[in-house]
Amino acid sequence: MATLPQWVAGSRPRTLPSSIVPVVVGTGLAIGFGHAIWWRAVVALLVSLLLQVGVNFANDYSDGIRGTDTERVGPMRLVGSGAARPRQVLAAAAGCFLLAAVAGLVLAAVTTWWLLLVGAAAIAAGWFYTGGSRPYGYRALGEISVFVFFGLVSVVGTAYVQLEGVPWPVWVTAVPVGLLSCSMLVVNNLRDIPTDREAGKRTLAVLMGDDRTRLLYAGSAAVAFCCVPVLAASRPWATLALLAALWAISPVRRVLRGARGPELIGVLGETGRLQIIFGVLLAVGLSL
Repeated sequence: MATLPQWVAGSRPRTLPSSIVPVVVGTGLAIGFGHAIWWRAVVALLVSLLLQVGVNFANDYSDGIRGTDTERVGPMRLVGSGAARPRQVLAAAAGCFLLAAVAGLVLAAVTTWWLLLVGAAAIAAGWFYTGGSRPYGYRALGEISVFVFFGLVSVVGTAYVQLEGVPWPVWVTAVPVGLLSCSMLVVNNLRDIPTDREAGKRTLAVLMGDDRTRLLYAGSAAVAFCCVPVLAASRPWATLALLAALWAISPVRRVLRGARGPELIGVLGETGRLQIIFGVLLAVGLSL
């Protein structure tokens, strides 16, 4: 039986900025348009967090039973390390998805029932990332999914449940948020290229190779910041987010200079910090 600290580590807390930041930014947009509904924002955050943790446990289970996580440099894996039985981790993933569905049902009931389809798609994407007989995460499609669900869907969805509409700045705002979420996956997969290649997991990093993956990481961060001036056309204070570039220097430099293995775990943490700072500054700017 895994201990509580092991379960917490298995939930991969360093990935949680990818679920928190989109809701914070979407709520900042709602404030800026003068129609923030706080309880809906809190429920949206709950949905996002539960989906993220559910995905993490589902990936732990699926990769673990395939043997992909047997030799892992990164954070702890419950199944791969033998700390928890596969069925326990599967139950944890299912529980998170179920709670996310219940919370999403509340938001759908007060807005539109179309949200149920979006929620179902998000859960399906989370499971089939590494689950099922043909997981798309093993076919270089992980980054696209992260951009869509932790960028477009999360930001637009959070703004929609409060505004009950989607003005054009909402769509533009979702782009840099999605790109920084992608950068988390890129650096994670960069670290795992040797073990993923050996296990037959064909991530985008495996297909692109080490050097190009490092450029992809730097490019994702650069394009995210390039989106800010576009937003400033309608929300001038959005330029506050450019200050976050100070926190992008270290992780980008370390990646481009060839950080490997355990060192990339530190880069993952720095990328999460960059996400949070960028998201908070952008949310504040959009709300003014």
